[in-house]
Amino acid sequence: MKKFFYLSALSLGMMCSITACSDDDTTTIDAKNLDYTAENASSWGNYMRVVAQLLVNDATALYDDWAVKYNEGGSYADFFKNQDALTSVEQLIDGCVDIANEVGTAKIGDPYDLFIHNNEEKALYAVESWYSWHSREDYRNNIYSIRNAYYGTRTGAISEFSLSKAVAAVNANLDTEVKKAIDDAAAAIWAIPSPFRNNINSPEAVSAMEACATLEGVLKGSLKSCIEGIDKTVLAEVVKNYVDVVVLPTYSDLKAGNQALFDAVETFRTSPSNANFKACATAWLAARTPWETSEAFLFGPVADKGLDPNMDSWPLDQDGIVQILTSGNYSDLNWDGDYDEEDDKIAGAQALRGYHTLEYLIFKDGEARTIQ
Repeated sequence: MKKFFYLSALSLGMMCSITACSDDDTTTIDAKNLDYTAENASSWGNYMRVVAQLLVNDATALYDDWAVKYNEGGSYADFFKNQDALTSVEQLIDGCVDIANEVGTAKIGDPYDLFIHNNEEKALYAVESWYSWHSREDYRNNIYSIRNAYYGTRTGAISEFSLSKAVAAVNANLDTEVKKAIDDAAAAIWAIPSPFRNNINSPEAVSAMEACATLEGVLKGSLKSCIEGIDKTVLAEVVKNYVDVVVLPTYSDLKAGNQALFDAVETFRTSPSNANFKACATAWLAARTPWETSEAFLFGPVADKGLDPNMDSWPLDQDGIVQILTSGNYSDLNWDGDYDEEDDKIAGAQALRGYHTLEYLIFKDGEARTIQ
């Protein structure tokens, strides 16, 4: 599960301005309201390109770890399919539990808690994907990642080799309960008036948190208990289908989507225009879908190698982003060695890259930026 750096990053984000110095002047830059201009156009486009390339690199590494080779061994897909089937299904369910909890308590709950305690500005900056006004879509896609894991498809249909079918064979009422909890959570999120950033304390947001909590409860309670009584040969088929039909195609789409996003960014960098800015926004939205529908399986390489926060760290260090725009020091986006989620230096680098840095550079107030 991704690490949310709310306390440290929000304190930085609330400063919202830095001082850029040259030999003969000092300029204060407002990170909240910064626009793309002729003066910063070159550095803006270059920064977009570097971040987009890092997204391609991370998505490629993630797909290769699952499909080709992981840590000098076979693919993680083969490892996951060949380990004890009950262990793999428990991991599948734990991933679903984690994202149900994260959507309810962090993605919706953290902004809500800040807002009702009169920290309205901090609440705004705690809303993930608020530059694009795409928060509800992201959160609902997170729930769809649970649905896909349980249904064994990415279409909303239910595979004959799904966990749903395996559960229904031994406890039809529980299967119905799980499916209803998934549907209710997705519907409750979508019922929040758009954009979420303007409706943080709405009754619909409260209902969405409650629906996510209900979903989390049934997944980690009744469902986790139920699978212990299912034959392991049945579970092995569930795991194989899950990997081949859900995980690998999702990561393949992620790799392709990030490449398409890079291509759009490169076109914009070399030929800046409002139309090409809009094409970047469209490509960003398309690339987000496979990522957000992968969040029910944030285990294995994506967790071990820090690829989740590499691509999706939130909140951003807005001031740090503006410093990069000013300095062009893109080495600050990189880190070396084994991943440690408690390493502040790594976290600092991750807060300057990924989808949300590109979102900041591409979107403003829910629309593609325009050339000033």
